[in-house]
Amino acid sequence: MPVTGVIDSFIHQRANHSVRGGRVLGPIFYREVVTVPRRDSHYLARFGILMLLWVLGLTAWQATVGFDRNPTLGEAARFGLLLFQIITFLLLTLLLFFSALSAASAVSQEKDRRTLILLLLTDMRDSEIVLGKLLGSLLPILLLLLTTVPVLVLLLLLGGISAEQVFQATLLLLATSVAAGSLGGLVALWRERTFQSLALSVLFLVFYLLLAQGVSLLETSRNPTGTDLRAWIEPFSALQSVLEPPREASGLAPVYGFALLMLLWTILLNGLGVYKLRRWNPSGEPIQQREQLTEEEIEKIDRAKAHAAPGKVRDVWRNPILWREIRTLAYGRKPLMVKLAYGVVLTLIGWYAVSLVEREASRPSFVAAYGMVPIVVLSMLLISAQAVTSITSERDGGALDLLLVTDLSPYDFVFGKLGGVLYNTKEYFLPPFLFAVYYALEGVLTNTPKGLTSGDVFLYNFGPLLCLAGALLVLLSFVMVLGLHVALRMVNSRLAIVHTLGTVFFLSVGTLICIYLIVINGGSFANQWLSFLAFLFLGIGGFWWVLSGDRPSSALSLASVLCPLAMFYCVTNILIAKPGSEEATDPFLPFLVIGGSFGFAIAAMLVPLLSEFDVALGRTNPENLE
Repeated sequence: MPVTGVIDSFIHQRANHSVRGGRVLGPIFYREVVTVPRRDSHYLARFGILMLLWVLGLTAWQATVGFDRNPTLGEAARFGLLLFQIITFLLLTLLLFFSALSAASAVSQEKDRRTLILLLLTDMRDSEIVLGKLLGSLLPILLLLLTTVPVLVLLLLLGGISAEQVFQATLLLLATSVAAGSLGGLVALWRERTFQSLALSVLFLVFYLLLAQGVSLLETSRNPTGTDLRAWIEPFSALQSVLEPPREASGLAPVYGFALLMLLWTILLNGLGVYKLRRWNPSGEPIQQREQLTEEEIEKIDRAKAHAAPGKVRDVWRNPILWREIRTLAYGRKPLMVKLAYGVVLTLIGWYAVSLVEREASRPSFVAAYGMVPIVVLSMLLISAQAVTSITSERDGGALDLLLVTDLSPYDFVFGKLGGVLYNTKEYFLPPFLFAVYYALEGVLTNTPKGLTSGDVFLYNFGPLLCLAGALLVLLSFVMVLGLHVALRMVNSRLAIVHTLGTVFFLSVGTLICIYLIVINGGSFANQWLSFLAFLFLGIGGFWWVLSGDRPSSALSLASVLCPLAMFYCVTNILIAKPGSEEATDPFLPFLVIGGSFGFAIAAMLVPLLSEFDVALGRTNPENLE
């Protein structure tokens, strides 16, 4: 071969090597590797997760040991095991859902911006696009996981856990994150709208968890002495096997079987995504061109009846935003898929909740929480996802700027969007209220006396039912307005989605963690109020950043303080005042606290949008005017 041919071949190989980033996964993943450490949020997230773990450790220490004496070796070992359990459970919950949501939002954003088609036109292989987007979206999350591994290793110094448990927990978290991300990425490649991708990812995860519980219970009933199948297929059961390993271990540990199963799921999901990439995308109906009219036909057209689109003229309402949200396919051509999945999950949760209520002898305490908590959290996530994507999809598609330069008033735009979100999420709005009515009819909201008729039982629980329904209405309205508020203030659509869903998620999970820490201390709050102040301070700071960001206001700052305090007050009121018992206090006061604080937050977000629309959107900043 001539020398020039060798040189040309070498240059061509180096060019391909450079274009593909020098990696098997291609330039998409390589771009994330290069750009992630340059973002300020990368360091803030690592600092935030470490601060959260520090506050959890401080709170758990105050709740179990206290600062007024030196602990014994046994107490230090028990604390090490407890903190290891809290951290791993928290990380597993966050990684399970946020990995799926991150992968789904990364692919959906490419679709909204019409850049996925450009990726399909390049010479990248299908596997490079699918795996590059998956691992690129999971890279920040996996880095946060690596940040927490040294914390888990340091817990070995306290005792109570072994190095093998730390390794198994890390493997479990890694396998769960990758498998959940693969599911979210596959759903986003399949569906055409961001909301559908996010909603179906969450619903499929919840459905898998419920299905795994049902399959394991069925297997246990058939073979009571067999292996625990649940630990092989369900992540929280696998984590429980790590925390409480069997004394007589034989064969492969359940967590290793779970990791192998998740690896198999990852291969199958990504293989299906690579196979279906160009069959599912680009999606949507082809654009039909109008037939060109001759000059004679143009002259015969009645200008008063002429319209832009072919077909029958549709009457648009006074508020065109609301008309478009309700009367058109603004959120995809197949929205029934999400509602069907939600119905299946709701049926499974309802069956479990009803079965608990019917157990008179073994009915657990706070039995209403077993049905209300998962349904309320799921509804809040879906409603907030619908609200935030109603703006981000417009922005990524280039339609938001066009809407903002029309003669639509802020009232038309804001309430049109809120009305559309409310209409499209009515199936997610109603179930929490229906569950509340059911629990009132069953008499489990209060300490209902025995021997009453069904009508008297409902009347006895009518007051708590009104308070609970009012609190639910305020919370669901808050997450809806929150999604709109964050999406309008943040230009980056992916960050807006993460901030909105993260706020709802931490509001729910943080409340549950507070409940757990109070319960393990026997329901006492007086011995741990100092450590809870640090927990509240961290929550208030995160809430303030989401609500205010780079354009703070006095009202939003006050709301960021009131809302976490209100949630914490209601938690302590529930666990200490013991509703449903003879020591219960009037539920009207917690309702006033929730309604007043979150109602004020709703007003603080809506007033700038309705009165000072440009200022609320940041379009009058000096940087934007230059």
